[in-house]
Amino acid sequence: MVQIGSKTKRKLLDYKLSRYACYLIVQNGDSRKEEIALGQTYFAIQTRKQELSEKEYNDLTEDEKRLYRRNQARKGNYNLNKTAVDSGVKDLARFHNAGYKGLYNGETADDIFKRKKLRYREDILDNMGSEELADNIFRIAQTDAKLKRDKVDNEYTANSVHYEVGKEVRNSIKRLGGTMPEDLETPEKSLKELEKENNSKQLPNKNID
Repeated sequence: MVQIGSKTKRKLLDYKLSRYACYLIVQNGDSRKEEIALGQTYFAIQTRKQELSEKEYNDLTEDEKRLYRRNQARKGNYNLNKTAVDSGVKDLARFHNAGYKGLYNGETADDIFKRKKLRYREDILDNMGSEELADNIFRIAQTDAKLKRDKVDNEYTANSVHYEVGKEVRNSIKRLGGTMPEDLETPEKSLKELEKENNSKQLPNKNID
């Protein structure tokens, strides 16, 4: 029974939802609502972890987590680029900068590059810790999904969507009391350096493909 007025109540049905139903609701809900934003964050984290069990993931070193998440970001960006082009994007660099601006409080990829004091042609994603990579994976995945869901068909709207998704991810981090991505430490070694040191060997007993 719910209160609907002065001393007036009405009986409403209550529902118990399956996990999949919850997923569909939050993926298609209004991310400006806190409950929806938190739900999207939860399912994004679970999606990122689905290829490894929680114990396997937690047993990885920080550098192994970085390698794992960088691979996910690479695959995610590949799919996002295809979706963006299908949505009318011609300037992919500007499109990606829109997402970075939303997530990094106005910083472009070049601004992030300079702040991290990277060398010529170094990739900013190769120079992020696992937490910062996770923030960007969420941005990438949610932008890809929203472009498809909203059937975006022009470059201006696509860039706006990427910016707004990046900003919403930033707001979610803030609401959860997390560290803003620009305040996270840059690792001492890039993933390219780590891969060279490992001679391109796969991590033992860890399937991260």
